Amino acid sequence: MNISIRKLVFVLLALGIAGWLWLGRDGGLLSSDYVNLPPTASGDWVAFGDSLTSGVGAAEGNDYPAILSAILGIPIRNLGVAGNTTQDGLDRLDQALRLEPRVVLLCLGGNDSLRGLSMDQAFDNLSAMIDAFHETGSFVVLIGIRSASLRDSNAERFKRLAREKNVLLVPDILDGVFGHSSLMSDYIHPNDAGYRFIAERLARELHPFLDQLQPASSGEI
Repeated sequence: MNISIRKLVFVLLALGIAGWLWLGRDGGLLSSDYVNLPPTASGDWVAFGDSLTSGVGAAEGNDYPAILSAILGIPIRNLGVAGNTTQDGLDRLDQALRLEPRVVLLCLGGNDSLRGLSMDQAFDNLSAMIDAFHETGSFVVLIGIRSASLRDSNAERFKRLAREKNVLLVPDILDGVFGHSSLMSDYIHPNDAGYRFIAERLARELHPFLDQLQPASSGEI
């Protein structure tokens, strides 16, 4: 009897692991479900966001896009602007679209929450930005921002938006960083070590997709 139970547990665990490997991490998305994987746009990668993207709190060259670029060996343009809301992102969206970015690391929404702006509008703005990048042929990585509250009310909304738009989600950019004094420069922004932590996490999340995100080789055999 005990052997049978152990066998059943083993089978269930095996099926669970297989299911986890088969399904994407964003609510059951398969890799083939992501929009623009591989991308059709041919420009450099772009990090589009606010102060967490521009690198407030870090020494020069230690923002997360710069560190991620070095880890992956891929050029990444940093289009982060401190203080930007999602509406500010929409207002300067053409700046990014003109670059026809192959991959977009989209990280906005924190300032909307901190200023008490409508999060319904914020997620509508994020949705519009994702649509515009998709039309350009970009692969979008949606980077979550926790809400400015004790309980993160943004988490489920980011998951829902990622599923609706079929984009890769990296939840809560400050997960594992926020609240750790050794990784923070102030109560909001990471320091050099914190941004490296974020970059290394993003590198791990992106690693399974890198072959498809890189341009096809033009060399002849």
